[in-house]
Amino acid sequence: MPVAATINHLLAQEPWARSELKLHAGKVAVIDASPAVLRLRVAADGMVEAAGSDAAAVTIRMKLSDLPLIAQNRERAFSYVQIEGDAEFANAISRLSQALRWEAEYDLEKLVGPIAAVRLVRGARAMVQGARNGQRKVAENVAEYFLDENPLLIRPVAAESFAADVTRFRDDVERASKRLEKLEQKLAK
Repeated sequence: MPVAATINHLLAQEPWARSELKLHAGKVAVIDASPAVLRLRVAADGMVEAAGSDAAAVTIRMKLSDLPLIAQNRERAFSYVQIEGDAEFANAISRLSQALRWEAEYDLEKLVGPIAAVRLVRGARAMVQGARNGQRKVAENVAEYFLDENPLLIRPVAAESFAADVTRFRDDVERASKRLEKLEQKLAK
């Protein structure tokens, strides 16, 4: 199972995490993101393995639509899920989900050595950050173009001001209409 292999890869780098999971050896965690369901059992060595239809010690239910939010904010990940079962086991899973991180340097240093691994990872991070900055600047420039140079968009403040002016004008027309109605009634008498 690729998910178990990925989790085990992270656990192999962190002895403290395996020690924490050893306390829950034999327990099954079910992560239900319908339609996908992941069933993992904690092995005696603190690693995880695919679990069959064994009874779950803890079930974590989540919506697939919340996965981007969970990935984006791992510290608050458990606020997006519903947990049933062993609270202590669920807390251990929560701590691990917040603390376990893939360290690319660890894997790369086996291939290219420690110094090159650090430099490759720094370079990759700088490239990703540069791409994000470029994307942000392009979005800002496009928005500025459509707001100022070729106004196809309107600023929220201008839209709110226009809406307030329309509301005020409607109220003025209604008041004028009522005054006119009263004058017509007076003239009719």
